[in-house]
Amino acid sequence: MPHHANSPHPPAARSFLSRRRVVAVCAAAAAFALFLAAAPVAEDPSRQRAYLMGPFRGGSREETVVAGSLAGASSSSPSPAESPLSCLGEINLSGGIEPTPAPSMFLVPSPSPAENFDDGSMEEPERPEIKGNPPKDPAPFLQEQAPLWSTAADEELIYAKKEITNAPLTSDDPDLYAPLFRNVSIFKRSYELMEKLLKVFVYHDGAKPIFHSPELKGIYASEGWFMKLMEANQNFVVRDPNRAHLFYLPYSSRQLEHNLYVPGSNTIEPLSIFVKNYIDMISAKYPYWNRTKGADHFFVACHDWGPYTTKLHDELRKNTIKALCNADLSEGIFIRGKDVSLPETFLRAPRRPLRDIGGRPVAQRTILAFFAGQMHGRVRPVLLKYWGDKDADMRIYSRLPHRITRRRNYVQHMKSSKYCICPMGYE
Repeated sequence: MPHHANSPHPPAARSFLSRRRVVAVCAAAAAFALFLAAAPVAEDPSRQRAYLMGPFRGGSREETVVAGSLAGASSSSPSPAESPLSCLGEINLSGGIEPTPAPSMFLVPSPSPAENFDDGSMEEPERPEIKGNPPKDPAPFLQEQAPLWSTAADEELIYAKKEITNAPLTSDDPDLYAPLFRNVSIFKRSYELMEKLLKVFVYHDGAKPIFHSPELKGIYASEGWFMKLMEANQNFVVRDPNRAHLFYLPYSSRQLEHNLYVPGSNTIEPLSIFVKNYIDMISAKYPYWNRTKGADHFFVACHDWGPYTTKLHDELRKNTIKALCNADLSEGIFIRGKDVSLPETFLRAPRRPLRDIGGRPVAQRTILAFFAGQMHGRVRPVLLKYWGDKDADMRIYSRLPHRITRRRNYVQHMKSSKYCICPMGYE
C-alpha cells in the first residue's frame, strides 16, 4: 500500500497513541474489539440471546461473526475457586500432571542465542519448508457455548457492546481521518472503551528463554516488543485474573525455534508438543482456560512456524485469539474475523527502535514497486520471471546485486518505493 505522506490528515496512531504504546495497544485493541463479539449476556433469562455479535463494524474492516447460543447457561453454573497468586511461578509439572513427553527445557532455562539473523537485507534466513497438515474440518469462529460462569469482566463487556452499538456520531475528530474507517464513530468509541476498561492477565508461569524473554531485534521483533510492552504495562495488565477480559500466553515462537527445533530434522513436532503441554498445564492449574475453552486467551507469534505449533491442541487452534505475522488463510489456522494480522517489523537497534522507521514523502518515491529476496516458494520465481529487468519502474530482484547496493541499499530502495511487494515464500 502506498504511503499517504502528503495527506493533510495525520494517521490515527500518530496522535491518538504515544509511540511507546503503539505495538502493545494495536494488537490489544484488535483483540478487545473482536473479543467484544464473544461477550456473554447476563444471566437474566430475558436476555439470553446469541452472544456473538454480528456484523461488527469497527476498525478498518467489517467483521461478520457467527452467532452462538447461550442456551444452557444459568445462575447455577459453578464458580471457580479463588486462584492463589502465590502459586504463580515457574512451570512445575510435578503436581500430578502427566503430559506427553517434551524436551527438558520446558522446565530448565537454556541460554538465549547471541544474535538474530541480520545480513542487511531484512530477508528471512533459508530454512526448509515445514508445514503442518491443514485441518480437515474448517475451524469454527468460536465454540458455541457460553462461559461456564459469569464474572464482573463479562458485565463490563456487555456494557461496552451497548456503548459501541450506540456510539455518538463522530464527524470532526482532528486525530481521525474518517475515510480510512468503515465507521469512524464506532472505532472511536470502541477505542475509548478499550483504553478505559480493557484488563489483561499475563500468566507468570514458564521458564526463560521461551517465556518472558522477548527478542527485540531482527525480522521477528514484533512479538518481542509486544511481550515487553505488555508485561510492563500498568494500565492494561492486572494481577487478579478474575478482573481480566483477556489472558496472555507469554511465550515466544522465535525462541521455540531457537531452543527446540533440531536443524535438519524437517519437523516442528517438538515445538507443537511443547505448546500442547504448556496449555494442558495452564488448564489444569488454573480455572480460566476451561471457563471459555480458551476463547478469551491470546498469544502473539511472528515466526513463520507460530501457527503450526497449535496443531496438537484443538482448543488452542480453534478458539484462542491469535495475533500472527503469518496470517495465511489457506492453512486453515488463521481465522478471519477473530484472529489479528500483526505487521512484521524489522528492527536493528533495540535501544533505538524507531531509528530508520519511515520513508520519503510520496513525491520523492521514484520507484513504483520493489522486491528483493530469496527465490523460495512458488510465487517469487514467477514474479521475477515476469518483471525482473523488464520495466524501469518495477525493481524486482532475487538478491540485490552488488552493483545496485553500491548506489542504493535494500532499506533505501524500500523508502524510495511507492509499493513494497511482499510475495509469499515458504509461508
